[in-house]
Amino acid sequence: MEGGASSKKEIVNPKAIIHQRFGDKARYNVEEVQDSPSNGCPGLAIPQKGPCSYRCSLQLPEFTVVSDVFKRKKDAMQSAAEKALEQLSDPPVEDASDQLVARLSYLFSNEFYSTCHPLSGHFRAALQRAGSLNGFVPISVMPIYDSKLSNLCKSIKPESESKPLEEMSVIMDAATRLSETVLMSKEFISLKRTSPYPPEVLQSIEVCCDQETFVKVIRVPYTVEKVVEPLTLDVSSNKYYMDAIARELGAADASMVLLSRCIGKSSSETRLYFNAPNSYQSDKEDFNDGSYLNARASYLSGLDIYGDAILATIGYTWKSSDLFHEDVSPRTYYRLLMNKVPTGIYKLSREAVLAAELPPKFGTRSNWRGLYPRDILCTFCRQHRLPEPVFSLIITSDVPEETSRCEVKISSKGQDLILHYYPQQSFKKQSDAIQNASSRVVSWLSNYLRKLNMPPEDLTSYGNGLDLDFYPEYISKELNLFSLVHKNLLAINDTKQSSSVDAICSYNIEGPVSEVFASNGCLVCVSYSVFLVKEGEKEVLEKNDEFEFELGSEAVIPEFEVVVSQMGVGQSACFKVELPSQDLIFAANGDPARVLSLLSSSGCSLEYSTTLLRVTEPLEDRMEKAFFSPSLSKQRVNYAVQHIKESSATFLVDFGCGSGSLLDSLLDYPTSLEKIIGVDISVKALARAAKTLHSKLSNSSTNPVQTSGLNSALLLDGSITTFDSRLYDCDIGTCLEVIEHMYEDQATIFGNVVLSSFCPKILIVSTPNYEYNVILQKSTTQNQEEDEDQSSTKPCKFRNFDHKFEWTREQFQVWASDLAKKHNYSVEFSGVGGTEGVEPGFASQIAVFKRGFELPTGGDLAAVSYDVVWDWRSTNM
Repeated sequence: MEGGASSKKEIVNPKAIIHQRFGDKARYNVEEVQDSPSNGCPGLAIPQKGPCSYRCSLQLPEFTVVSDVFKRKKDAMQSAAEKALEQLSDPPVEDASDQLVARLSYLFSNEFYSTCHPLSGHFRAALQRAGSLNGFVPISVMPIYDSKLSNLCKSIKPESESKPLEEMSVIMDAATRLSETVLMSKEFISLKRTSPYPPEVLQSIEVCCDQETFVKVIRVPYTVEKVVEPLTLDVSSNKYYMDAIARELGAADASMVLLSRCIGKSSSETRLYFNAPNSYQSDKEDFNDGSYLNARASYLSGLDIYGDAILATIGYTWKSSDLFHEDVSPRTYYRLLMNKVPTGIYKLSREAVLAAELPPKFGTRSNWRGLYPRDILCTFCRQHRLPEPVFSLIITSDVPEETSRCEVKISSKGQDLILHYYPQQSFKKQSDAIQNASSRVVSWLSNYLRKLNMPPEDLTSYGNGLDLDFYPEYISKELNLFSLVHKNLLAINDTKQSSSVDAICSYNIEGPVSEVFASNGCLVCVSYSVFLVKEGEKEVLEKNDEFEFELGSEAVIPEFEVVVSQMGVGQSACFKVELPSQDLIFAANGDPARVLSLLSSSGCSLEYSTTLLRVTEPLEDRMEKAFFSPSLSKQRVNYAVQHIKESSATFLVDFGCGSGSLLDSLLDYPTSLEKIIGVDISVKALARAAKTLHSKLSNSSTNPVQTSGLNSALLLDGSITTFDSRLYDCDIGTCLEVIEHMYEDQATIFGNVVLSSFCPKILIVSTPNYEYNVILQKSTTQNQEEDEDQSSTKPCKFRNFDHKFEWTREQFQVWASDLAKKHNYSVEFSGVGGTEGVEPGFASQIAVFKRGFELPTGGDLAAVSYDVVWDWRSTNM
């Protein structure tokens, strides 16, 4: 809570509560409610319809409720569920054991045999079994294909949910009460109807007995060292497919095969099949026969699976009485594994396994592609069989505009708290607060999962104190299996960086010269193909005809961003990267046999071929271009160049250089510079800067100006609020449009450190003038992300979603003047994008600090805090 002006809102779902209580006994009926049309065109002969709304009636066993009218169907359904919860009282419930017996009796009835039900398909197939097995239905399939049966088993014995043998034991106990109609075989662990089905019932379902059918499946060995193996099963219609799986697993018959719930999508029918322990007896709790744990199968299914397992997409469905089946390839298996980690979930949502990367932070909805962070986090929890994360909005209304921040909690199945994230940053939109909080948690989880080999004591405290509390002991078993299974696939969580930053990827750009280039913040659209290449042989692994991403958001592999940033619209490029893990290659599209053949020998690499189709500039840049010529960014560069020339500066430091846009632009001008240094906290941004600068500095024929005097260029990884002696006493320092991306207290710390420790002769700091925003935002058409009812009385929005603040001229001048006075600097104020003395000032305001003292000789110049990311030296030195 903040000063009594905050409220905390739990995101709940009444419809889910009703479903948990009543299941399919709760029936929703949504009807359209036609609103009266507005008289927009009097005299029109065509009947006019107004906007459509919805009302929902919810029928429960005891009563029926009707919702209010809503514009969306789901809102009407939630309203009905909420009203039902208000009226609901606890009714007497029939004993679960009696319900289970009644359900079993129905399943073996004539009526059920003729229905199109996933389990009735097994009943019909069982009649195709030969000899003494004829008509026997394995008990293992019953709770899997009949949810009512499964729910009743859980009601009787809750621990049976994750123990299929316990579930089977409950069903066998119920079957003993139906001895006159149902025959139970403890030998086969199966049930059979005692009396034969009448001929008219059997004839109601036509069974084709002469159709041969084969399906591809995957064997998952219990040892992690062995690779998964493709197999082919004969599941012809005159056979029971469970018997075919049993033979492949070496089991006596289908009754000795257990199967998991659906893996992946619930409608996929993709399951794991595995041997039941040989020592199975219904009155024993310990069914482990000493076989080796299958870590991969257990991890995918959430069950304790011992021995080899079969991964197959096969079974009976609600849609047809015929057997449904699809081939399963190694690609299917590896994608199921990918879908268990946040980066993999994002890659799959983009259908770009080898190109996409999960962005480290959420930007704007308009530029985000793929699953949103909240959806990624929910998917991660579902994949690891954890309850849905709880998002709590904390709304603060004691400021000019209402703001929100979002806390996130993840709990175990036993409701023990696993993770609690409580950010301090607030947002104007509740959706932005939720997505940003989710993004932080997802990024943290990705980093954490890569560190599972840390000592347990370090893991326990990992993350605590960083607006996040973590209690890993409640998911320890899941994480133990995770580290075993993802030993190779964990590479998809890592940002691919060159082992040596000097090893810049080489690329060739072809096509007509274009005046339209992409810069950071632009939404680019490319087509691309990825090939596995070896000595002229190529195999296509992945292809996208149209793929969009925001440049600079780290939404693709770094090499991809660097190459695209150098291309113009209509141009194409090719580049190669080192091979990722073999598992990741199999998860991409490709012929497994062909890929294995190429990978079996050395010399393979990945080749990317891409074409830049179009570029959409960010709103801030579009505003600048529409309003300023040249653009504000260009004017800021010109401003810096002017001061470099006037001061004859030879040594420049760019504080917060990012991807090197300023340093890159400076190379296009003749200056006195001999040494340039850029420093930033983003290694990925520095890697892009290195590749951009390297390309320009290495090609003197196309850019002869920059080679005349520049001797060295250095990129350093570190915080600009920390001192490093290599930046000491530079001729000129620049910090253009950087401080607004910091919190205000951090911006002040930077000002103190740079003027007291780095001591540049001249320091140029620019930041947006908040007072100018009203002009920019009035001059553009309403942005898609703006509220329709936004009025001019509301404060202007910041120019960029990542800005932590934007100052007025008075605020900026007070900040800069206080720093100058404190550290014996003079300061002058100016700007670009506007006219001096004309309200509301410059669009980008600038402070130029000049040192008013000579530096003392000596002192500690050995402090080295930054890591070298890239170091270029002229060959003419």
